[in-house]
Order: sequence, then C-alpha cells, then structure tokens
Amino acid sequence: MKTMTTCCSSAALRPQTRIREALLMAIMTCVFKTVQVATAQNLWEVTEFTRGALATFYGGNDASGTLGGACGYGNLFQNGYGVETTALSTALFNDGLTCGACFQIQCVASESDWCFADGTLSITVTATNFCPPGSTGGWCDPPQPHFDLSYPMFATLAQPVGGVIPVQYRRVSCLKRGGVRFQVNGNPWFFLVLVMNVAGAGDVEAVAIKGTRSEWISMQRNWGQNWESNGPPELIGQALSFRVTVGLKRETMDFIDAAPADWQFGQTFEDDSGLNFT
Repeated sequence: MKTMTTCCSSAALRPQTRIREALLMAIMTCVFKTVQVATAQNLWEVTEFTRGALATFYGGNDASGTLGGACGYGNLFQNGYGVETTALSTALFNDGLTCGACFQIQCVASESDWCFADGTLSITVTATNFCPPGSTGGWCDPPQPHFDLSYPMFATLAQPVGGVIPVQYRRVSCLKRGGVRFQVNGNPWFFLVLVMNVAGAGDVEAVAIKGTRSEWISMQRNWGQNWESNGPPELIGQALSFRVTVGLKRETMDFIDAAPADWQFGQTFEDDSGLNFT
C-alpha cells in the first residue's frame, strides 16, 4: 500500500515538474532574446567583428572636406586625427556620444568585387562626424550601420570606383600622440570645453571642471564632444583641472592644473606629461 502510494505520488509530481521545467525554459528563452536585442541595439559598442555594415567615402582625395564635423574637433589635421577618420550613421553615432571612438574596419570580399587583398586589409579610424539620414543613396538612414570614410581610408580597403562596399567592424582602443587636449571656449558665465585627442576608449561620457580654489563642477554635453557649465566667473584666474570619464571602459582620469592660472578663452591645453587613457 505504501509502495502504491509512493508510486502514485511520484507519478503525480512528474507533470508538475515538467510544467516547471517548461516555464523555466520559457523564461530563460525570453531573457536570452532580451539580451540579444539589447546587444544588437548597441551597435557602437561591439568588440567582435560584426557584419551588416556598409562604407562609402567623402571629403575629396586629400580629405580636406572632412574638416570640422558634428563632433566639434575643428581642424582634424592640427588636432591629432589626420585622415584616419569617419562619419557615422544614426545607428552608430549615439547622438554624438560615440564621437572619438575608434573602429577597425575590413572590406567583406565574399560580398564585393571591389575589396583589395581579398578583404584581409584593415583600417582603424576615429569617429569625427555624423552622416545624417537622407544622404545620397540612403546609406545612412536608420537602422543601417554605416561608415562614411575619408577618401584615403576607403581607398586603402577597396577600389573607390565601387562607391559603396560591405564591411565588418569592431570597436578598438584609440592610439593617440600626446595627451588629452582641452580647448576652453565661451565667456565668464558660460564655459564650453572641447575634449580632444582621447586615447583608449576615445568616447567621452562625462566631464567635470575644477579651479584651484573650487570643488569639482559637473559639466553637461552641449554637442559633439563640447561640454558646458554656467561658469562660474570665479574660475577665471585659477588653474583649471579636468576630470574625464570615457564611455566604453567607464574609466576616469583627473588632469590636474591642465590649464595655468593665466589661461584665456579660445586656448587649447595639453597636460605637460602627455597624460592619456590606454
């Protein structure tokens, strides 16, 4: 009798166990899909080669047409970026927060006849501009990940006559000469600091400013990599320090007394020791 009861109890539990297992599997599947979707949305953060992107070129043979741009870096040749640059589509630009990030890019030879060296060549470029929706060909329209390269960079990967090529890409660390640079613009009641030449992750996520006689003051991103604060005017006449946090690695560094006490608006400063991210 006890044996029958035990068997019956075990048999009665099996369907419940199967139901619990099915529910658990469904939950795990939903979580996995959610993670996949979240990862797919952060196209600017991928660190493994990812396909599905395209590349074109702009700016003329000497890349002079790439100067300026939506990241605010101005003269790319003077400010440490050279011709190794790209504009990003909306899917990669992240409303400007990807400015300064570096990408390694290869042409996908299996999908194009224009690739050099069977697609084994690669380039590393810094994001310095935005390729807006509605551009010629619609290549930069959402949700397409797209790189509008400087002409010299495109011509390193493929025959320019091809015009547009399929590419695979991934985020990589930026290599820069010298230290992080800070250009201080504005007026006594409105500070606008452009952060440039950032190595490592490259993309600046947060900035704070401090005078020799003040506490740290958080700045807000105005556009590109220009960061603003409402003064205060008391910072004039004080040496300026900057606290910078980069996005991909969430790494923070302090640049103490980067600007001397006699700084003027419109000047650019670089730490004498060449301090930078890695």
